Amino acid sequence: MGQNEHSSVAKVVRERRSIKSDYTDKPVSQQLIVELLNDAVWAPNHGLREPWRFIFVPTEKREAFVADLVTTFPADMQENRRNYFSQPMAFLIIVMKEDPRQKQWEENFGAVSCLIQNFQLLAWEQKLGVVWKTNPHIYDPKVRALLKVEPGEKIVGFLHLGYFDKIPEGRPRTSVENMFTVYN
Repeated sequence: MGQNEHSSVAKVVRERRSIKSDYTDKPVSQQLIVELLNDAVWAPNHGLREPWRFIFVPTEKREAFVADLVTTFPADMQENRRNYFSQPMAFLIIVMKEDPRQKQWEENFGAVSCLIQNFQLLAWEQKLGVVWKTNPHIYDPKVRALLKVEPGEKIVGFLHLGYFDKIPEGRPRTSVENMFTVYN
């Protein structure tokens, strides 16, 4: 391949964008999410620990979920949060098994992060927009209780999901040559 040619994988990696707003009203199917996850779980994970589980909020349950979720926020923030969480057509919440050993915890977090990237790339191929959100509510005990997140588990993020018509412009990346050294 020439310097300006990219494989199909490289092309998807470079073209994928986080879709944060302007979702269409097309529903997100549970079947598609399961199909994407069945491929995404092929992410590298140490000892095949598979330190993840998933909570899917389908389009048809979104309004009820948002109504429950906003009650975990202070009263003066609830309308703002209702507007914010009503934009995506569905949610996928990624939960990680926490390990008390630092090395294993970090390996697990790395594996879950790889799974999320796999999911984002696979979703992009299906024209499904995704943005990985790590807002403060993922640490809130009330949100954890709402989602039945157990002690020893961590919410790694909310994936906001929805179809889109407009692809955001890509932002430039720093050239690797500016961050690259060779050991001498």
